[in-house]
Amino acid sequence: MPEILIGVGGGVSAYKTAALVSRLAQDGHGVSVVMTEAARRFIGAATFSALTGRSVPEGSFDLAEHPLGPHIELARRADLLCIAPATADLLAKAAHGMADDLLSTLLLSFTGPVLMAPAMNTEMWSKPAVQRNVAAVGDDGVRIVSPGSGWLSCRQQGAGRMAEPDEIAAAIAAALE
Repeated sequence: MPEILIGVGGGVSAYKTAALVSRLAQDGHGVSVVMTEAARRFIGAATFSALTGRSVPEGSFDLAEHPLGPHIELARRADLLCIAPATADLLAKAAHGMADDLLSTLLLSFTGPVLMAPAMNTEMWSKPAVQRNVAAVGDDGVRIVSPGSGWLSCRQQGAGRMAEPDEIAAAIAAALE
């Protein structure tokens, strides 16, 4: 079975990522998770460790388990990288090649297929800068699992709601074919 790497950005929709990770693990995939510092404020690393049976690296210098650096070892082991939720910050970093944390460094190290599932409030999603960044990462070969519309954590209805776990899982399966 393919080895899947899941990057978790700092958004409330990270709870949906736990459901995605659970499904992938139940389907027999090897799953490793990398979280941004902001993501750890929304959901605990213990959740992902329990779902995957693997530790979640603390950061770029978690060398005890990954002597070459987790950004190198995890990138080399994985067949696919999926970032969900992909926040406005992560999209900007990806569009501009920035690498200032483990996830953004890993993204630059990874050579296989990349999917991003954006999630943010409607006002952020509609900003020209965000749309330019989405277009830029798409031009770089990243597959975007587009957000839907619906109830958002900001207590409004609109576009920007992260795709559902089943939709992201289907996009992962298609990318691996």
